[in-house]
Amino acid sequence: MSRAELVEVISSPSPDIQEPIPGVLPATSVSPTFGAIHSLSTTETPNHGINGTPPRTPKSPFAARIMTPLASPMKKAIESMQGCLEEIGHFTKLDPQEAWLPITESRNGNAYYAAFHTLSSGIGVQALVLPLAFTALGWTWGIICLSLAFMWQLYTLWLLIQLHESVAGMRYSRYLWLSMAVFGNKVGKLLALFPTMYLSGGTCVALIMIGGGTMKMFYQTVCESSSGATDHITPLSMTEWYLVFTFSAVILAQLPNLNSIAGVSLIGAVTAVSYCTIIWVVSVVKDRPGKVSYEPIVFKSEIGRICSILNALGIVAFAFRGHNLVLEIQGTMPSSLKQPSRLPMWKGVKFSYLIIALCLFPLAIGGYWAYGDLIPSNGGIMSALDKYHRNDTSKVILGATSLFIVLNSLTSFQIYAMPVFDNLEFRYTSNNNRPCPWWLRAALRMFFGCLAFFIAVALPFLPSLAGLIGGITLPVTFAYPCIMWIMTNKPVKHSAMWYLNWSLGSLGIVLSILLVFGAIWTIVTQGIEVHFFKPQ
Repeated sequence: MSRAELVEVISSPSPDIQEPIPGVLPATSVSPTFGAIHSLSTTETPNHGINGTPPRTPKSPFAARIMTPLASPMKKAIESMQGCLEEIGHFTKLDPQEAWLPITESRNGNAYYAAFHTLSSGIGVQALVLPLAFTALGWTWGIICLSLAFMWQLYTLWLLIQLHESVAGMRYSRYLWLSMAVFGNKVGKLLALFPTMYLSGGTCVALIMIGGGTMKMFYQTVCESSSGATDHITPLSMTEWYLVFTFSAVILAQLPNLNSIAGVSLIGAVTAVSYCTIIWVVSVVKDRPGKVSYEPIVFKSEIGRICSILNALGIVAFAFRGHNLVLEIQGTMPSSLKQPSRLPMWKGVKFSYLIIALCLFPLAIGGYWAYGDLIPSNGGIMSALDKYHRNDTSKVILGATSLFIVLNSLTSFQIYAMPVFDNLEFRYTSNNNRPCPWWLRAALRMFFGCLAFFIAVALPFLPSLAGLIGGITLPVTFAYPCIMWIMTNKPVKHSAMWYLNWSLGSLGIVLSILLVFGAIWTIVTQGIEVHFFKPQ
C-alpha cells in the first residue's frame, strides 16, 4: 500500500463508527407508551448478549486492512473510540419526549438539589403527631419503633436509588414506570397508580387544608389585637383562607420543572427544620402542664388496645414520606458510566436524612416528655403548644411558627404536585408528539389547583380517612422497593439479601393489611363526622 493510499484510508470516515460525541452524554429515562411498557424490553432496550452484556460494536473493516507499523497507533485509536462509544451507549437511551416533561426537562441537578428536595418532601406536619404515638406505645416501644421505622425506610430509599438505573440503557424516573416494568403493565398500575397519585394529589389537598388553617391561625395570632382595633374587619372564612393558599400555590407552580424549584425546596427545608425545632424547644423549656402521665392508655377491650397500637404504628410509619418522589428527584441528574446518578443522589439523601432524624426524634421524644398523655389527638404537639402555652409564649414565636408552617406547606405543594403535572403533560405529548405550549401548561396547573381546592372544601373530613388510605399507600415506602429489588437483581436464593428483602417486603404487606383493618374497625366503632362543603 502506497503512502497516498494509507492517508486516504486513515482520513476516510468509517461507516460503522459514529461521530465523536463531545463529553459523556447524560442518560435519559425511558418513557413507556400507553398499554405496553414491556415493549421496552424488545423495542427500546439495547440488544443484550450472553449474561446480559451488550454485544460489542462491530469492528471497522478498515481496521483489518491497516497492517503497516505506521498504522498500528491508528488502529488502537479506532478501537479505543469503539470502546468509548460502547460505554456511552451502555448508559445512553435518548427519548426526545423526556425533554418535554417537567420532571426530566432539566437534567443539571446535583447532590445539593437532591438534599433540598428530599428535606422539603421528607419533613411535614405529619411529624407533629409523632408524640401521640408514644401515648399508646410508651417510652421504650415508642423509641424502638421510631428507630426501626427510620432505618427501614432509609434502606428502602437506598434500594430505589439503585433501581433507578437497574437496567443498562434505561432510567426509571417515575415510581409508576418502575412498578410497571417490574410487575408488568396491569399489575404494576394496580399496585402503584392509586398510592402514588394519592401521595401526590392527596398530599396537595391536605396541604391546602393545613396551609389555609394555619394562615387563619397566623392572622389571629399576629394581626388581631386584644384592643379590638380590627373588630370592624370581617374575618375570612375557612373556605376563603383555603382559596388564598391555593391561589398562592398555583402562582408558585408556574415554575417550569423540578430543577427550577430547587430554591423553593431550600426554603421549604429551612422552614420545616425551623418550625420543628421551635415547637419542641418551646415545649421542653416551658413548664409542663399538671397531671402529666406517661402510662399507656387503658382500654376496656383487647381489640381497642390492639387498634390503638396499630394506629400508633401507622403514625410512626406515615411520619416518613417522600418515597414516591425519590426516582423523580434522581431523574433530574445527569448520569454516565463513570459518574452514575446514584452517587450524588445518595450523598444528598444521607445529608438530608441526618437533618430529618435530628428534627423528628427530638420532636417525638421532647413532645411526649412535655405533654405525656395530654397530647390532643387532633393537631398533635402544635395543638398542645397552642392549648397550654399560648398565653405565656411570645406572639413573635407563635407567629413565626405559624408562618413557617404556611411557607413549608406552599413549598411542599410544588414538589408533590410535580408528578401530577408531569403525568398530565405526558398524556398530551404522547397524543400530539410535541411539547406542551406554555399557555396549556399554565392552564393544566391552574386546573389541578382548582381541583385540589374543590376537594379540600367538599371533603373536609378527608383527614379522618388518613389511617385507611395511609394503610393502602404504606407498601410504596416499606414493601414494594424490597420486592422490586429482588425481581430485578435476582439475588442468590437463600442468601442474606434474599432473606432480608423478602422479610421486609412481606412484613410491609402484613403491616399494611393490619393498618387497614385497624382503620376500618375504628371508623365502624367510633364513626366519623361527615360534613360536606363545611370546612372548619
